[in-house]
Amino acid sequence: MNLRDRGLKGFIAPLACLLLVWNSAAFPQAYPSKPMRLLVPFPPGGPADVLSRVVAKKLSEGLGQQMLIENRAGAGGTTAMEIVAKSPADGYTIGLGSNSTFAIAPSLYHNLGYDPFKSFAPVSLIARSTSVIVINAAVPANTLKEFIALAKKRSGQLNYGSNGNGTIPHLAGLLFQQMTGTKFVHVPYKGVAPMTNDLIAGQVQVGFIVSAGLDQHVRAGKLKALAVAGSKRLPQLPDVPTTAEAGLAGFETYTWFGMAVAQGTPSNIIQRLNAELHRALAAKDVQNVLVNQGFEAEATTPEQFAQYISAEAEKWSPIVKASGMKVD
Repeated sequence: MNLRDRGLKGFIAPLACLLLVWNSAAFPQAYPSKPMRLLVPFPPGGPADVLSRVVAKKLSEGLGQQMLIENRAGAGGTTAMEIVAKSPADGYTIGLGSNSTFAIAPSLYHNLGYDPFKSFAPVSLIARSTSVIVINAAVPANTLKEFIALAKKRSGQLNYGSNGNGTIPHLAGLLFQQMTGTKFVHVPYKGVAPMTNDLIAGQVQVGFIVSAGLDQHVRAGKLKALAVAGSKRLPQLPDVPTTAEAGLAGFETYTWFGMAVAQGTPSNIIQRLNAELHRALAAKDVQNVLVNQGFEAEATTPEQFAQYISAEAEKWSPIVKASGMKVD
């Protein structure tokens, strides 16, 4: 090899290395290039878990990588969301947030391990489940107006149940009392199932609970559904009016879920997740599962979801503060 060839070889080798480095920086690996994990802040088997699994399956198909479910229940769902907030901002750790973790927790917890407005980059709302005002079949009222009149007459004598302190059914009851001038005794339970059983048995007289499974109890005459606390009637309970139709305009409560990633995640990753989520929620089989669980699919833009979180926090913060509830 002559000097010219040696010099050319010595020039080409480092140039090739530089080109390799530049190429990897200019053209990063397509997202996603490895499995992702979806943190679900609720135990397996419940509606939120079913929702997360059917959506994760569709996302896995669309993204070409497996999305693994991790159930991290605890502290009202804040344990899981704290993990998401402190994870790398690369789109591989996703949280299934809810009104409990985003809108209620900031006012409820003394030492919350994240800021719902600064720690996350919202991806999209996923689904909402409308609350229904239901009463025990023996309560002498057949309309919402009749029940409000009865509650005022028996102020402080009727019980309302919820699936725990600080949950939407609990806060919905507080909001209802505030808007109607009524007064109930709150009875918290460790879940919606035992609360519904006691509502049917008459241990509590009223509940503000999601629609999943309610229709069978209403058809059997075990419960009376007075109003749907949403903007439209439910297909499962077509004869039950909305609260606005029943004379209580403005009383709307939902249990909702949405996806978020750590703040600082690149916008192209957020947009990719958002686009795939829209496709997943448009699938008929996904919508059927959600309806059976009492949910309605509702995809948004990241910006719309951020605005929705903010509006929900503004709605529930004064209710939590007025109740005096605090969790360490």
